Amino acid sequence: MMYRNDFASGRSCWKPSLVAMLLTLLLGFSLSAMVQAAQDTGGESVAQRIAPVGQVWVEGEPAPETEPVAEVATEEAPVYVAPRPTRKDYPDIGVSSRAVVWILAQMHLFFGALVLAVPLFVLIIELVGQSTGDERYDDMAHEFMKISLTGFSITAIFGGTLALALFVLYPDFMGYMMRVFGAQWIVYAGLFFLESFFLYTYYYGWNAMRYGNLKWLHLTLGLLLNGAGMTIMVMANSWATFMMAPSGVNEVGAIVGNIWEVMKGPLWNPINLHRFIANIAFGGAVVGAYAAFKFLSTRDPAKRAHYDWMGYTSNFIALLAFLPLPFAGYWLMAEIYAYSQQMGITAMGGILAWLFIVQAVLIGTILLAANYYLWAGMSRTEGSSRYQWLIKYIALILVVCFLIWVTPHTLLLSASEIAALGGSHHHYLGPLGIMPAKNIAVNLMLIVTFLSFQLYRRSDKVATVSWAPVGNALLVAIYVVAILNVIFLGIYFGYFTNTVYKVGSSVAQVASTLVVIISGIVIDSLMFRGARTLPSHWGRIPDRAQYALFALPIAFTWLMGLMGYVRSSVKTHWHVYTVMQDNSPDNFIPTIGYAGNMITIVTVLFLLFVLFMFWIANLGSSRQPVPVRAAAMEGVA
Repeated sequence: MMYRNDFASGRSCWKPSLVAMLLTLLLGFSLSAMVQAAQDTGGESVAQRIAPVGQVWVEGEPAPETEPVAEVATEEAPVYVAPRPTRKDYPDIGVSSRAVVWILAQMHLFFGALVLAVPLFVLIIELVGQSTGDERYDDMAHEFMKISLTGFSITAIFGGTLALALFVLYPDFMGYMMRVFGAQWIVYAGLFFLESFFLYTYYYGWNAMRYGNLKWLHLTLGLLLNGAGMTIMVMANSWATFMMAPSGVNEVGAIVGNIWEVMKGPLWNPINLHRFIANIAFGGAVVGAYAAFKFLSTRDPAKRAHYDWMGYTSNFIALLAFLPLPFAGYWLMAEIYAYSQQMGITAMGGILAWLFIVQAVLIGTILLAANYYLWAGMSRTEGSSRYQWLIKYIALILVVCFLIWVTPHTLLLSASEIAALGGSHHHYLGPLGIMPAKNIAVNLMLIVTFLSFQLYRRSDKVATVSWAPVGNALLVAIYVVAILNVIFLGIYFGYFTNTVYKVGSSVAQVASTLVVIISGIVIDSLMFRGARTLPSHWGRIPDRAQYALFALPIAFTWLMGLMGYVRSSVKTHWHVYTVMQDNSPDNFIPTIGYAGNMITIVTVLFLLFVLFMFWIANLGSSRQPVPVRAAAMEGVA
């Protein structure tokens, strides 16, 4: 049966095959004839061999004189390369164009990070309230959104002003970026309007869609709001990463790929992850400062309890997002090195290297402030006395690691100081200035910060499961092994082996820290399921703890400004790295002192606007009392 079917199948298709063979032969003969005809005409072109219509003459008589026929144009479409602007192509406005754009761009990024982050955790808080039926979560989420609403308007103002400044001060650069990204700019504008619609509908429809199925509709609006915001963020990130590591263009800037190839450069995903996590930590710090502001401005015990709870929640969000942030930063720097070693060396080993000492100071400030707030918050609960003896050891580890982290490798010394020291490196402290020691320090700081958080979470609970002693022993063993592993890897592979192993050991150190965090969350979640809860007294926290919540957004803001300066400066004298050169008067890396002044200016400006946001949010909930005279007249009437 099988052979019969195959034969029948072959018999049914022999006619089409024969037709195909005949057509192939005819095509071959036709091509041969065309080649032969071209040889017989002596190489004349088609236009020369075909007389134009109306130009005929009698055979044997001379041909009439005619104008030569223009050959058909076969030029390809022009290729648009990156422009090469000269110094005169940059408008002179009397002040530094870079300083103007720097301030506007940084302010736009600050507020953009805030308005993108707040709706993310607001949606989660609202969902928790819907799941638990506790309306306190709903009220807190609504109050957080009130801050974001004012920030959204400020973001739009700075964004529009930034766009205007870029087009006026850097017209050739913006023209090139418009050509490269094309219709994406229209999509970006459309998403901005879409985000505005979801934002205002989400906020003003809160009480109108508070219960039942309408609540799920409201949660859907929040999800769509975050979807639009996240899409805006990743699109804007593609512009920044294209400037650092261009893709989809050739060496002269001509577009050779589609819009997806232009967007998806080697740094796009690391920047997306890093900014996503950093935005959440930054947003949590800012709303935590709002809760501290409200806590200190009232003496009503009920309100103080409410804002104390808001401050704790905000610190929890900021700290939880901040713990994995250094690891996302490591990935970003690894990808920068992989793309361009020169760019990586400029950031970590050149003029910008000292900025990472400043970064260590800021991150240490964040960790110390967050830990102090957790320690002060343990006074709310009656069971915290079980763990308070550990605080002094955690503080000791934090301080020692902080001092190691801020120790520089080389010192800025005069000739006489170098002679007295015997070199540019200190004999005893010099080894603490290189990365193995700093990797040990930062991982230990993160581990003990998570320990503080874990102790605080345990302080109002008593485990009731039978295996609680085993779980605690397992958790202690994980902490001890992870700490010893981090120290061993840093010392042995950092000081006694080849450099390639030094870099690889940092990955194992990060893995050790992540194991502590993940296993701690999992074990505690299982161990304290159904635990006995001890009384907590919200509002019973020292006023000085609120100043730790003020320190967090200040340090976060300065840190974001600092790393923005680093990210932009690694391009050195390029608008688009290796593709479009910057020939403006500001085509150099600014000095560290100048950058420090600029970052301080934008930090102070942002904090002033944040205070304005707090005032607006507070103004909306205020109501002027009825004047005494008017009230008396109403009583008489």
